[in-house]
Amino acid sequence: MTSVRERNSSAWLLPPRPGTNHGLRRDMRRFDEQDEVDIAIVGCGAGGSTLLQRLARAGWTAVAFDAGPFWDPDRDWVSDEAGSHHLYWTEPRVIDGSDPVPLGSNNSGRGVGGSMVHFAGYTPRFHPSDFHTLTGDGVGADWPLEYSDLKSFYEDIEEELPVAGQDWPWGDPHSYTYSPHPVSGNGEVFLRGALARGITAKVGPVAIANGRFGNRPHCIYRGFCLQGCKVNAKASPLITHIPDALAHGAEVRADSMVTRIGFDEHTGRATGVHYVRGGVEHFQRARMVAVAGYSIETPRLLLNSANARFPEGMCNDFDQVGRYLMVQGAPQTAGRFAEEVRMYKAPPPEVSTEQFYETDPSKPYKRGFSIQTVSPLPITWAEHVASQGHWGEDLRRYMSDYTHWSCLGALCEFLPRAENRVTLADEKDRHGLPVAKFSYSQCENDRMLLDAAQSVMEEILTGAGAEETMTVKRYAHLVGGARMASDEKDGVVDSTGRSFAIPNLYITDGSILPTQGSANPALTIMALAARTASILINGEGH
Repeated sequence: MTSVRERNSSAWLLPPRPGTNHGLRRDMRRFDEQDEVDIAIVGCGAGGSTLLQRLARAGWTAVAFDAGPFWDPDRDWVSDEAGSHHLYWTEPRVIDGSDPVPLGSNNSGRGVGGSMVHFAGYTPRFHPSDFHTLTGDGVGADWPLEYSDLKSFYEDIEEELPVAGQDWPWGDPHSYTYSPHPVSGNGEVFLRGALARGITAKVGPVAIANGRFGNRPHCIYRGFCLQGCKVNAKASPLITHIPDALAHGAEVRADSMVTRIGFDEHTGRATGVHYVRGGVEHFQRARMVAVAGYSIETPRLLLNSANARFPEGMCNDFDQVGRYLMVQGAPQTAGRFAEEVRMYKAPPPEVSTEQFYETDPSKPYKRGFSIQTVSPLPITWAEHVASQGHWGEDLRRYMSDYTHWSCLGALCEFLPRAENRVTLADEKDRHGLPVAKFSYSQCENDRMLLDAAQSVMEEILTGAGAEETMTVKRYAHLVGGARMASDEKDGVVDSTGRSFAIPNLYITDGSILPTQGSANPALTIMALAARTASILINGEGH
Protein backbone atom coordinates (compact mmCIF):
# COMPACT_ATOMS: atom_id res chain seq x y z
CA MET A 1 0.00 0.00 0.00
CA THR A 2 2.88 2.36 0.78
CA SER A 3 4.42 1.86 -2.66
CA VAL A 4 1.07 2.65 -4.29
CA ARG A 5 0.66 5.87 -2.31
CA GLU A 6 4.20 6.91 -3.15
CA ARG A 7 3.43 6.39 -6.83
CA ASN A 8 -0.11 7.81 -6.88
CA SER A 9 -1.79 9.38 -3.85
CA SER A 10 -5.17 10.02 -5.49
CA ALA A 11 -7.13 7.69 -3.18
CA TRP A 12 -5.79 9.57 -0.14
CA LEU A 13 -6.54 12.99 -1.64
CA LEU A 14 -10.27 12.31 -1.83
CA PRO A 15 -12.43 13.27 1.17
CA PRO A 16 -12.97 10.48 3.75
CA ARG A 17 -16.51 9.91 2.44
CA PRO A 18 -18.11 9.78 -1.01
CA GLY A 19 -17.48 13.13 -2.64
CA THR A 20 -15.02 15.48 -4.32
CA ASN A 21 -11.96 17.36 -3.09
CA HIS A 22 -13.16 20.76 -4.24
CA GLY A 23 -10.10 22.46 -2.78
CA LEU A 24 -7.79 20.61 -5.18
CA ARG A 25 -9.81 21.83 -8.12
CA ARG A 26 -10.22 25.38 -6.82
CA ASP A 27 -6.52 25.76 -6.10
CA MET A 28 -5.09 23.87 -9.08
CA ARG A 29 -2.31 25.56 -10.99
CA ARG A 30 -3.49 27.55 -14.02
CA PHE A 31 -1.18 28.29 -16.90
CA ASP A 32 -1.29 31.30 -19.14
CA GLU A 33 -1.83 30.60 -22.82
CA GLN A 34 1.41 32.41 -23.57
CA ASP A 35 3.29 29.99 -21.32
CA GLU A 36 4.90 27.23 -23.33
CA VAL A 37 3.97 24.27 -21.16
CA ASP A 38 5.91 21.05 -21.45
CA ILE A 39 2.91 19.14 -22.79
CA ALA A 40 -0.68 19.75 -23.84
CA ILE A 41 -2.82 16.61 -23.57
CA VAL A 42 -6.06 16.32 -25.54
CA GLY A 43 -8.53 14.20 -23.58
CA CYS A 44 -8.88 13.23 -19.91
CA GLY A 45 -9.91 9.60 -20.23
CA ALA A 46 -7.95 6.44 -19.50
CA GLY A 47 -4.88 7.39 -21.53
CA GLY A 48 -4.78 11.16 -21.13
CA SER A 49 -5.31 11.17 -17.36
CA THR A 50 -2.69 8.50 -16.73
CA LEU A 51 -0.14 10.38 -18.84
CA LEU A 52 -1.02 13.66 -17.09
CA GLN A 53 -0.59 12.18 -13.61
CA ARG A 54 2.72 10.52 -14.38
CA LEU A 55 4.26 13.58 -16.05
CA ALA A 56 2.99 16.04 -13.43
CA ARG A 57 4.48 13.90 -10.67
CA ALA A 58 7.81 14.01 -12.56
CA GLY A 59 7.71 17.81 -12.57
CA TRP A 60 6.46 18.48 -16.09
CA THR A 61 4.26 21.50 -16.70
CA ALA A 62 1.16 19.90 -18.16
CA VAL A 63 -2.34 20.95 -19.24
CA ALA A 64 -5.03 18.42 -20.14
CA PHE A 65 -8.07 19.48 -22.16
CA ASP A 66 -11.47 17.82 -22.23
CA ALA A 67 -14.48 18.76 -24.31
CA GLY A 68 -16.81 17.82 -21.48
CA PRO A 69 -17.27 18.91 -17.85
CA PHE A 70 -15.13 18.39 -14.80
CA TRP A 71 -17.62 16.04 -13.19
CA ASP A 72 -18.76 16.35 -9.58
CA PRO A 73 -20.28 12.93 -8.75
CA ASP A 74 -22.45 14.34 -5.93
CA ARG A 75 -23.93 17.04 -8.12
CA ASP A 76 -23.83 15.63 -11.65
CA TRP A 77 -24.57 11.91 -11.41
CA VAL A 78 -27.84 10.20 -10.60
CA SER A 79 -28.79 6.59 -9.94
CA ASP A 80 -31.06 6.51 -12.94
CA GLU A 81 -30.64 5.27 -16.51
CA ALA A 82 -32.65 8.01 -18.18
CA GLY A 83 -30.85 10.71 -16.20
CA SER A 84 -27.35 9.60 -17.20
CA HIS A 85 -27.19 10.25 -20.94
CA HIS A 86 -25.13 13.39 -20.36
CA LEU A 87 -22.19 11.09 -19.55
CA TYR A 88 -21.96 9.98 -23.18
CA TRP A 89 -20.56 11.70 -26.25
CA THR A 90 -23.71 12.86 -28.02
CA GLU A 91 -22.20 15.31 -30.53
CA PRO A 92 -23.22 14.43 -34.11
CA ARG A 93 -21.42 11.66 -35.98
CA VAL A 94 -22.20 9.75 -39.16
CA ILE A 95 -22.19 5.93 -39.24
CA ASP A 96 -21.98 3.85 -42.40
CA GLY A 97 -21.00 0.46 -43.79
CA SER A 98 -22.81 -2.86 -44.12
CA ASP A 99 -22.79 -3.27 -40.32
CA PRO A 100 -22.93 0.30 -38.95
CA VAL A 101 -21.98 0.74 -35.31
CA PRO A 102 -24.19 2.88 -33.05
CA LEU A 103 -22.10 5.35 -31.08
CA GLY A 104 -23.00 6.47 -27.58
CA SER A 105 -23.58 4.88 -24.22
CA ASN A 106 -21.54 1.70 -24.69
CA ASN A 107 -18.48 3.15 -26.40
CA SER A 108 -18.18 6.95 -26.10
CA GLY A 109 -17.65 9.22 -23.11
CA ARG A 110 -17.39 12.91 -22.45
CA GLY A 111 -16.01 14.81 -19.50
CA VAL A 112 -13.03 14.30 -17.22
CA GLY A 113 -12.66 10.56 -16.67
CA GLY A 114 -13.81 9.71 -20.19
CA SER A 115 -15.61 6.47 -20.95
CA MET A 116 -14.35 4.94 -17.71
CA VAL A 117 -16.85 7.10 -15.83
CA HIS A 118 -19.56 4.84 -17.24
CA PHE A 119 -17.63 1.64 -17.99
CA ALA A 120 -18.68 -1.52 -16.18
CA GLY A 121 -15.40 -1.91 -14.31
CA TYR A 122 -13.94 -5.04 -15.92
CA THR A 123 -10.16 -4.74 -16.18
CA PRO A 124 -8.58 -7.91 -17.58
CA ARG A 125 -5.13 -7.87 -19.16
CA PHE A 126 -4.50 -8.70 -22.80
CA HIS A 127 -2.91 -12.11 -23.38
CA PRO A 128 0.66 -12.53 -24.63
CA SER A 129 -0.82 -13.96 -27.86
CA ASP A 130 -2.60 -10.66 -28.54
CA PHE A 131 0.70 -9.05 -29.41
CA HIS A 132 1.47 -11.35 -32.35
CA THR A 133 -1.79 -12.60 -33.84
CA LEU A 134 -0.51 -12.30 -37.41
CA THR A 135 2.51 -14.49 -36.69
CA GLY A 136 0.66 -16.88 -34.39
CA ASP A 137 -2.75 -17.13 -36.05
CA GLY A 138 -2.39 -15.66 -39.51
CA VAL A 139 -4.89 -12.85 -38.85
CA GLY A 140 -4.84 -9.33 -37.49
CA ALA A 141 -1.48 -7.67 -36.90
CA ASP A 142 1.66 -7.99 -34.82
CA TRP A 143 2.32 -5.23 -32.30
CA PRO A 144 5.73 -3.50 -32.33
CA LEU A 145 6.09 -4.47 -28.66
CA GLU A 146 5.52 -7.58 -26.53
CA TYR A 147 3.37 -8.40 -23.53
CA SER A 148 6.54 -8.35 -21.42
CA ASP A 149 6.98 -4.66 -22.29
CA LEU A 150 3.65 -3.91 -20.60
CA LYS A 151 3.63 -6.39 -17.74
CA SER A 152 5.08 -4.14 -15.03
CA PHE A 153 2.75 -1.31 -16.08
CA TYR A 154 -0.24 -3.67 -15.88
CA GLU A 155 0.81 -4.54 -12.34
CA ASP A 156 1.19 -0.87 -11.32
CA ILE A 157 -2.17 0.21 -12.70
CA GLU A 158 -3.93 -2.81 -11.16
CA GLU A 159 -2.68 -1.68 -7.76
CA GLU A 160 -3.67 1.95 -8.32
CA LEU A 161 -7.26 1.33 -9.45
CA PRO A 162 -7.28 -1.16 -7.53
CA VAL A 163 -8.39 -4.41 -9.19
CA ALA A 164 -10.09 -7.18 -7.20
CA GLY A 165 -10.41 -10.76 -8.36
CA GLN A 166 -9.52 -14.40 -8.02
CA ASP A 167 -6.18 -15.79 -9.20
CA TRP A 168 -6.32 -15.56 -12.99
CA PRO A 169 -5.37 -18.74 -14.90
CA TRP A 170 -5.51 -17.44 -18.49
CA GLY A 171 -3.00 -15.60 -20.64
CA ASP A 172 -0.11 -14.81 -18.30
CA PRO A 173 -1.45 -16.33 -15.04
CA HIS A 174 -1.37 -13.81 -12.20
CA SER A 175 -3.07 -12.81 -8.97
CA TYR A 176 -4.58 -9.61 -7.58
CA THR A 177 -3.85 -7.70 -4.39
CA TYR A 178 -7.55 -7.45 -3.52
CA SER A 179 -9.67 -10.55 -3.00
CA PRO A 180 -12.76 -11.09 -5.17
CA HIS A 181 -16.10 -9.52 -4.39
CA PRO A 182 -19.05 -11.65 -3.26
CA VAL A 183 -21.32 -12.47 -6.17
CA SER A 184 -25.00 -11.78 -6.64
CA GLY A 185 -27.72 -13.91 -8.20
CA ASN A 186 -26.43 -13.21 -11.71
CA GLY A 187 -22.92 -14.31 -10.80
CA GLU A 188 -24.23 -17.41 -9.06
CA VAL A 189 -26.14 -18.36 -12.23
CA PHE A 190 -22.94 -18.04 -14.30
CA LEU A 191 -20.90 -20.11 -11.85
CA ARG A 192 -23.57 -22.80 -11.61
CA GLY A 193 -24.05 -23.04 -15.37
CA ALA A 194 -20.32 -23.03 -16.09
CA LEU A 195 -19.76 -25.86 -13.61
CA ALA A 196 -22.54 -27.88 -15.25
CA ARG A 197 -20.95 -27.44 -18.70
CA GLY A 198 -17.34 -28.02 -17.64
CA ILE A 199 -16.31 -24.40 -18.19
CA THR A 200 -13.87 -22.67 -15.87
CA ALA A 201 -15.15 -19.33 -14.57
CA LYS A 202 -13.60 -16.90 -12.11
CA VAL A 203 -14.80 -13.96 -10.05
CA GLY A 204 -13.38 -10.65 -11.29
CA PRO A 205 -11.23 -8.88 -12.27
CA VAL A 206 -12.99 -5.61 -11.51
CA ALA A 207 -11.64 -2.14 -10.77
CA ILE A 208 -13.98 -1.75 -7.82
CA ALA A 209 -12.64 -1.30 -4.30
CA ASN A 210 -13.23 -4.38 -2.16
CA GLY A 211 -12.72 -2.83 1.25
CA ARG A 212 -11.58 0.72 1.92
CA PHE A 213 -8.78 1.94 -0.34
CA GLY A 214 -7.25 5.18 0.91
CA ASN A 215 -10.30 7.36 1.54
CA ARG A 216 -12.37 5.52 -1.04
CA PRO A 217 -15.18 3.41 0.46
CA HIS A 218 -16.15 -0.18 -0.18
CA CYS A 219 -18.56 -0.96 -3.01
CA ILE A 220 -22.15 -1.02 -1.70
CA TYR A 221 -23.48 -3.18 -4.58
CA ARG A 222 -26.09 -0.69 -5.73
CA GLY A 223 -25.73 -1.70 -9.40
CA PHE A 224 -25.40 1.74 -11.02
CA CYS A 225 -21.80 1.39 -12.25
CA LEU A 226 -22.78 2.41 -15.79
CA GLN A 227 -24.31 5.65 -14.53
CA GLY A 228 -21.16 6.88 -12.78
CA CYS A 229 -20.28 5.62 -9.31
CA LYS A 230 -21.46 8.21 -6.78
CA VAL A 231 -19.79 6.19 -4.02
CA ASN A 232 -16.26 6.48 -5.56
CA ALA A 233 -15.77 2.72 -5.16
CA LYS A 234 -15.52 2.05 -8.90
CA ALA A 235 -12.35 3.29 -10.54
CA SER A 236 -12.25 6.01 -13.16
CA PRO A 237 -9.41 8.45 -13.88
CA LEU A 238 -11.57 11.19 -12.32
CA ILE A 239 -10.78 9.70 -8.91
CA THR A 240 -7.81 7.39 -9.55
CA HIS A 241 -5.34 9.71 -11.33
CA ILE A 242 -6.66 13.26 -11.68
CA PRO A 243 -6.42 14.20 -7.95
CA ASP A 244 -2.75 13.26 -7.81
CA ALA A 245 -2.09 15.12 -11.06
CA LEU A 246 -3.66 18.29 -9.62
CA ALA A 247 -1.70 17.91 -6.39
CA HIS A 248 1.50 17.88 -8.43
CA GLY A 249 0.80 21.02 -10.41
CA ALA A 250 -1.16 19.84 -13.44
CA GLU A 251 -4.06 21.81 -14.89
CA VAL A 252 -7.28 20.27 -16.20
CA ARG A 253 -9.03 22.60 -18.61
CA ALA A 254 -12.56 21.18 -18.92
CA ASP A 255 -15.33 22.29 -21.31
CA SER A 256 -12.57 22.94 -23.85
CA MET A 257 -13.01 21.47 -27.32
CA VAL A 258 -9.65 21.09 -29.09
CA THR A 259 -10.23 21.86 -32.76
CA ARG A 260 -6.78 21.69 -34.31
CA ILE A 261 -3.15 20.93 -33.48
CA GLY A 262 -0.76 23.80 -34.04
CA PHE A 263 2.15 23.07 -36.38
CA ASP A 264 5.33 24.87 -37.47
CA GLU A 265 6.12 23.95 -41.07
CA HIS A 266 9.71 25.18 -40.74
CA THR A 267 10.61 22.95 -37.79
CA GLY A 268 8.17 20.16 -38.55
CA ARG A 269 6.99 20.15 -34.93
CA ALA A 270 3.71 20.59 -33.11
CA THR A 271 3.42 23.95 -31.33
CA GLY A 272 0.32 23.52 -29.16
CA VAL A 273 -3.43 23.20 -29.49
CA HIS A 274 -6.26 25.41 -30.75
CA TYR A 275 -9.42 25.05 -28.70
CA VAL A 276 -12.83 26.61 -28.09
CA ARG A 277 -14.03 27.40 -24.58
CA GLY A 278 -17.19 29.31 -23.83
CA GLY A 279 -17.59 30.10 -27.53
CA VAL A 280 -14.17 31.78 -27.67
CA GLU A 281 -11.20 30.45 -29.66
CA HIS A 282 -7.88 30.05 -27.84
CA PHE A 283 -4.40 28.66 -28.45
CA GLN A 284 -2.21 27.01 -25.82
CA ARG A 285 1.50 26.87 -26.59
CA ALA A 286 3.23 23.61 -25.74
CA ARG A 287 6.63 22.00 -26.25
CA MET A 288 4.91 18.68 -26.88
CA VAL A 289 1.37 17.50 -27.69
CA ALA A 290 -0.29 14.21 -26.76
CA VAL A 291 -3.64 13.25 -28.28
CA ALA A 292 -5.91 11.01 -26.22
CA GLY A 293 -9.35 11.64 -27.70
CA TYR A 294 -10.05 7.93 -28.35
CA SER A 295 -10.77 6.08 -31.56
CA ILE A 296 -13.27 8.44 -33.19
CA GLU A 297 -12.14 11.89 -32.05
CA THR A 298 -8.39 11.27 -32.32
CA PRO A 299 -8.48 10.47 -36.07
CA ARG A 300 -11.00 13.27 -36.55
CA LEU A 301 -8.69 15.79 -34.86
CA LEU A 302 -5.71 14.69 -36.97
CA LEU A 303 -7.76 14.91 -40.17
CA ASN A 304 -9.12 18.34 -39.17
CA SER A 305 -5.55 19.50 -38.54
CA ALA A 306 -4.63 19.31 -42.24
CA ASN A 307 -2.15 21.94 -43.42
CA ALA A 308 0.27 22.57 -46.29
CA ARG A 309 2.65 19.89 -45.01
CA PHE A 310 -0.17 17.40 -44.38
CA PRO A 311 -2.87 18.21 -46.96
CA GLU A 312 -4.75 14.92 -46.28
CA GLY A 313 -4.61 15.27 -42.52
CA MET A 314 -1.87 15.48 -39.92
CA CYS A 315 0.37 12.38 -39.75
CA ASN A 316 -1.48 10.94 -42.75
CA ASP A 317 1.29 10.65 -45.34
CA PHE A 318 0.44 7.00 -45.98
CA ASP A 319 -3.35 7.16 -45.56
CA GLN A 320 -3.26 5.35 -42.21
CA VAL A 321 -5.14 7.86 -40.03
CA GLY A 322 -8.60 6.54 -39.25
CA ARG A 323 -7.99 3.04 -40.64
CA TYR A 324 -8.23 -0.32 -38.85
CA LEU A 325 -10.82 0.91 -36.39
CA MET A 326 -12.27 -2.02 -34.49
CA VAL A 327 -15.22 -2.80 -32.27
CA GLN A 328 -15.78 -5.93 -30.25
CA GLY A 329 -18.79 -8.03 -31.00
CA ALA A 330 -20.74 -7.91 -27.75
CA PRO A 331 -23.83 -10.13 -27.93
CA GLN A 332 -25.83 -10.45 -24.74
CA THR A 333 -27.75 -13.63 -23.98
CA ALA A 334 -30.35 -13.69 -21.22
CA GLY A 335 -32.06 -16.64 -19.57
CA ARG A 336 -35.28 -16.80 -17.57
CA PHE A 337 -35.37 -18.76 -14.32
CA ALA A 338 -38.28 -19.93 -12.20
CA GLU A 339 -36.68 -18.39 -9.13
CA GLU A 340 -35.86 -14.69 -8.82
CA VAL A 341 -32.33 -13.69 -9.87
CA ARG A 342 -32.47 -9.91 -9.37
CA MET A 343 -29.44 -9.31 -11.57
CA TYR A 344 -29.48 -5.56 -10.86
CA LYS A 345 -28.51 -6.00 -7.19
CA ALA A 346 -24.73 -5.81 -7.72
CA PRO A 347 -22.23 -4.30 -10.14
CA PRO A 348 -22.80 -5.63 -13.67
CA PRO A 349 -19.32 -7.20 -13.82
CA GLU A 350 -18.80 -10.11 -11.47
CA VAL A 351 -17.86 -13.42 -13.09
CA SER A 352 -15.92 -14.09 -16.27
CA THR A 353 -14.33 -16.81 -18.36
CA GLU A 354 -11.52 -16.55 -20.89
CA GLN A 355 -11.57 -20.26 -21.72
CA PHE A 356 -12.51 -19.43 -25.33
CA TYR A 357 -10.12 -16.49 -25.76
CA GLU A 358 -7.43 -18.17 -27.89
CA THR A 359 -7.64 -19.69 -31.37
CA ASP A 360 -9.05 -23.23 -31.25
CA PRO A 361 -7.60 -25.26 -34.16
CA SER A 362 -10.77 -27.40 -34.22
CA LYS A 363 -12.95 -24.37 -35.01
CA PRO A 364 -13.47 -22.72 -38.42
CA TYR A 365 -12.65 -19.25 -37.07
CA LYS A 366 -9.52 -17.58 -35.70
CA ARG A 367 -9.09 -15.99 -32.27
CA GLY A 368 -11.96 -16.10 -29.81
CA PHE A 369 -14.15 -14.49 -27.18
CA SER A 370 -14.60 -13.98 -23.45
CA ILE A 371 -17.85 -14.14 -21.47
CA GLN A 372 -18.81 -11.94 -18.53
CA THR A 373 -21.84 -11.23 -16.42
CA VAL A 374 -23.77 -8.15 -17.49
CA SER A 375 -26.87 -6.82 -15.79
CA PRO A 376 -28.95 -4.51 -17.98
CA LEU A 377 -31.17 -2.17 -15.98
CA PRO A 378 -34.88 -1.89 -16.85
CA ILE A 379 -34.70 0.61 -19.74
CA THR A 380 -31.92 -1.31 -21.45
CA TRP A 381 -33.71 -4.56 -20.70
CA ALA A 382 -36.86 -3.19 -22.36
CA GLU A 383 -34.81 -2.36 -25.44
CA HIS A 384 -33.45 -5.93 -25.50
CA VAL A 385 -36.93 -7.42 -25.22
CA ALA A 386 -38.46 -5.09 -27.80
CA SER A 387 -35.67 -5.93 -30.27
CA GLN A 388 -36.91 -9.52 -30.19
CA GLY A 389 -40.29 -8.37 -31.50
CA HIS A 390 -42.14 -8.31 -28.18
CA TRP A 391 -44.61 -5.42 -27.98
CA GLY A 392 -47.71 -4.36 -26.08
CA GLU A 393 -49.03 -6.88 -23.61
CA ASP A 394 -46.20 -9.29 -24.46
CA LEU A 395 -43.58 -6.63 -23.67
CA ARG A 396 -45.30 -5.81 -20.36
CA ARG A 397 -45.25 -9.50 -19.42
CA TYR A 398 -41.51 -9.72 -20.04
CA MET A 399 -40.90 -6.53 -18.08
CA SER A 400 -42.90 -7.81 -15.11
CA ASP A 401 -40.63 -10.88 -15.20
CA TYR A 402 -37.45 -8.75 -15.08
CA THR A 403 -36.35 -10.07 -11.69
CA HIS A 404 -36.36 -13.66 -13.03
CA TRP A 405 -33.82 -13.03 -15.79
CA SER A 406 -30.04 -13.48 -15.81
CA CYS A 407 -27.86 -11.96 -18.51
CA LEU A 408 -24.38 -12.76 -19.84
CA GLY A 409 -22.33 -10.83 -22.36
CA ALA A 410 -19.52 -11.86 -24.69
CA LEU A 411 -16.64 -9.87 -26.11
CA CYS A 412 -15.66 -11.23 -29.53
CA GLU A 413 -12.34 -10.29 -31.11
CA PHE A 414 -13.37 -8.76 -34.41
CA LEU A 415 -10.45 -8.44 -36.79
CA PRO A 416 -8.78 -5.20 -37.96
CA ARG A 417 -9.65 -4.29 -41.55
CA ALA A 418 -8.29 -1.30 -43.46
CA GLU A 419 -11.73 -0.40 -44.85
CA ASN A 420 -13.20 0.01 -41.35
CA ARG A 421 -12.27 3.60 -40.81
CA VAL A 422 -13.01 7.15 -39.75
CA THR A 423 -13.11 9.89 -42.36
CA LEU A 424 -14.57 13.39 -42.34
CA ALA A 425 -18.24 13.84 -43.21
CA ASP A 426 -19.79 16.76 -45.08
CA GLU A 427 -21.81 17.63 -41.98
CA LYS A 428 -20.40 20.20 -39.55
CA ASP A 429 -20.68 20.37 -35.76
CA ARG A 430 -21.60 23.43 -33.70
CA HIS A 431 -17.98 24.63 -33.96
CA GLY A 432 -18.08 24.50 -37.75
CA LEU A 433 -15.83 21.42 -37.92
CA PRO A 434 -16.51 18.40 -40.14
CA VAL A 435 -17.83 15.57 -37.97
CA ALA A 436 -16.49 12.03 -38.01
CA LYS A 437 -17.89 9.44 -40.41
CA PHE A 438 -17.34 5.89 -39.19
CA SER A 439 -17.77 3.11 -41.75
CA TYR A 440 -17.84 -0.44 -40.47
CA SER A 441 -18.47 -3.88 -41.98
CA GLN A 442 -17.99 -7.30 -40.44
CA CYS A 443 -16.07 -10.13 -42.07
CA GLU A 444 -17.07 -13.80 -42.04
CA ASN A 445 -14.72 -14.57 -39.14
CA ASP A 446 -16.51 -11.90 -37.08
CA ARG A 447 -19.90 -13.44 -37.78
CA MET A 448 -18.73 -16.93 -36.85
CA LEU A 449 -17.40 -15.63 -33.53
CA LEU A 450 -20.77 -14.03 -32.74
CA ASP A 451 -22.58 -17.31 -33.35
CA ALA A 452 -20.05 -19.32 -31.31
CA ALA A 453 -20.26 -16.94 -28.35
CA GLN A 454 -24.05 -17.03 -28.37
CA SER A 455 -24.00 -20.83 -28.40
CA VAL A 456 -21.72 -21.01 -25.35
CA MET A 457 -23.76 -18.45 -23.39
CA GLU A 458 -26.92 -20.42 -24.11
CA GLU A 459 -25.18 -23.58 -22.88
CA ILE A 460 -24.19 -21.88 -19.62
CA LEU A 461 -27.66 -20.49 -18.96
CA THR A 462 -29.49 -23.71 -19.79
CA GLY A 463 -26.92 -25.60 -17.73
CA ALA A 464 -27.93 -23.40 -14.81
CA GLY A 465 -31.61 -24.19 -15.38
CA ALA A 466 -32.87 -21.44 -17.69
CA GLU A 467 -36.32 -22.11 -19.14
CA GLU A 468 -35.97 -19.65 -22.04
CA THR A 469 -33.13 -17.66 -23.64
CA MET A 470 -32.90 -14.63 -25.89
CA THR A 471 -29.90 -12.93 -27.53
CA VAL A 472 -29.29 -9.35 -28.63
CA LYS A 473 -26.37 -8.83 -31.02
CA ARG A 474 -24.56 -5.60 -30.32
CA TYR A 475 -21.12 -3.96 -30.20
CA ALA A 476 -18.83 -2.62 -27.48
CA HIS A 477 -15.45 -0.89 -27.10
CA LEU A 478 -13.73 1.07 -29.84
CA VAL A 479 -10.01 0.68 -30.52
CA GLY A 480 -7.72 1.45 -33.45
CA GLY A 481 -7.82 4.32 -35.90
CA ALA A 482 -4.25 5.52 -35.32
CA ARG A 483 -2.49 2.24 -34.74
CA MET A 484 1.08 1.62 -33.69
CA ALA A 485 3.36 -0.24 -36.08
CA SER A 486 6.99 -0.95 -36.82
CA ASP A 487 6.89 1.13 -40.01
CA GLU A 488 5.23 4.43 -40.93
CA LYS A 489 3.62 2.84 -43.98
CA ASP A 490 1.63 0.51 -41.71
CA GLY A 491 0.63 2.80 -38.86
CA VAL A 492 0.54 6.26 -37.32
CA VAL A 493 2.75 5.87 -34.22
CA ASP A 494 5.70 3.74 -33.15
CA SER A 495 5.92 1.42 -30.15
CA THR A 496 6.28 4.36 -27.74
CA GLY A 497 3.17 6.16 -29.01
CA ARG A 498 5.24 8.80 -30.85
CA SER A 499 3.97 9.73 -34.29
CA PHE A 500 6.20 8.78 -37.19
CA ALA A 501 5.60 12.14 -38.89
CA ILE A 502 5.99 14.66 -36.04
CA PRO A 503 8.66 13.96 -33.41
CA ASN A 504 6.94 15.84 -30.55
CA LEU A 505 3.42 14.51 -31.14
CA TYR A 506 2.26 11.44 -29.19
CA ILE A 507 -0.98 9.47 -29.12
CA THR A 508 -1.88 7.75 -25.85
CA ASP A 509 -5.35 6.30 -26.16
CA GLY A 510 -7.06 3.20 -27.49
CA SER A 511 -6.71 4.34 -31.09
CA ILE A 512 -3.12 3.06 -31.16
CA LEU A 513 -4.04 -0.60 -30.47
CA PRO A 514 -3.28 -2.79 -33.52
CA THR A 515 -5.59 -5.58 -32.29
CA GLN A 516 -8.17 -5.72 -29.53
CA GLY A 517 -8.22 -9.20 -28.04
CA SER A 518 -11.34 -10.33 -26.21
CA ALA A 519 -10.56 -8.15 -23.20
CA ASN A 520 -12.01 -4.84 -22.10
CA PRO A 521 -9.39 -2.29 -23.25
CA ALA A 522 -9.24 0.25 -20.38
CA LEU A 523 -6.42 -1.41 -18.42
CA THR A 524 -4.27 -1.82 -21.53
CA ILE A 525 -4.82 1.80 -22.55
CA MET A 526 -3.71 2.99 -19.10
CA ALA A 527 -0.70 0.66 -19.11
CA LEU A 528 0.39 1.92 -22.54
CA ALA A 529 0.05 5.55 -21.39
CA ALA A 530 2.07 4.81 -18.25
CA ARG A 531 4.76 3.21 -20.43
CA THR A 532 4.87 6.26 -22.71
CA ALA A 533 5.17 8.51 -19.67
CA SER A 534 8.05 6.43 -18.33
CA ILE A 535 9.85 6.71 -21.66
CA LEU A 536 9.39 10.49 -21.75
CA ILE A 537 10.42 10.96 -18.13
CA ASN A 538 13.57 8.94 -18.69
CA GLY A 539 14.47 11.08 -21.69
CA GLU A 540 14.03 8.42 -24.32
CA GLY A 541 11.36 10.42 -26.20
CA HIS A 542 11.93 13.48 -28.36
